[in-house]
Amino acid sequence: MDETRFDKIEIKELEIFANHGVYPEENVLGQKFVISATLFTHTRQAGLTDDLSASINYGEVSHMITDFTRNHTFKLLEALAENLAEMLLDSLSGLEQITLKIEKPWAPVGLPLKTVSVEITRKWHTAYIAFGSNMGDKKLFIDNGIRGLKKTKGCRIEAVSDYLVTEPYGVTDQDEFLNGVLKMRTLLSPEELLERLHQLEQEANRERIIHWGPRTLDLDILFYDQEIIDTADLHIPHPDMQNRDFVLAPMNQIAPYLRHPVLNQTISQLFFISKPVSCFLRSDTSGSH
Repeated sequence: MDETRFDKIEIKELEIFANHGVYPEENVLGQKFVISATLFTHTRQAGLTDDLSASINYGEVSHMITDFTRNHTFKLLEALAENLAEMLLDSLSGLEQITLKIEKPWAPVGLPLKTVSVEITRKWHTAYIAFGSNMGDKKLFIDNGIRGLKKTKGCRIEAVSDYLVTEPYGVTDQDEFLNGVLKMRTLLSPEELLERLHQLEQEANRERIIHWGPRTLDLDILFYDQEIIDTADLHIPHPDMQNRDFVLAPMNQIAPYLRHPVLNQTISQLFFISKPVSCFLRSDTSGSH
């Protein structure tokens, strides 16, 4: 997501009397908070049509910020900022990114200061997740995993590929797999998303006994925006996806022109280079996702 392509709507220094702070008296007596918000969106259509419904109504947003800040109590400015940003991103159509600055000019520190503040930037991210199963009711395990992801706070499923029946990869003396890919938008960080995927695998009683062995549910992050991450626990893009036909074929269904940030080739190019034929037995599109 290239933020330089967004337009900005700014709300500056909105004053709100509310009850936030570490000390009990702050939660009882209250104090003044000053909140500024930069809303990253697209205003082109509103500018061409002069139609407010094509933009974000900054008056409504100001009231949303005020009501949320007054009706909730947090000890930390950081917690207020996180929860307020999440609420606005989740509630406002067309809001792609937000920068919030929350000032506390009456902070009880016993020293002459003008203000203290916390500033954060949060946004929607696009992620692609590979899913697979080759044990028990494979489709049910996958369906339940996708439903669990749909119900996760800060996650929205945008597209799901066909379920493809494929031959096993790596360890071949096991049952056929059901594989596919989904596209999602999320407010979760890569690490938080990985943790949530592991939770969903555990709910399906996933056991990691044999590398490339049978599993009830397998969920892997393929892409997270155009980020390149290489840590002990997380590798994005998925390091072996270009060699896996059962990943490239469903990816080619839902995102053929997505460009791999390391290989600098589109999914379609990688797909046809690999010429996936032999691993696919049939599609299983019965039932809902």
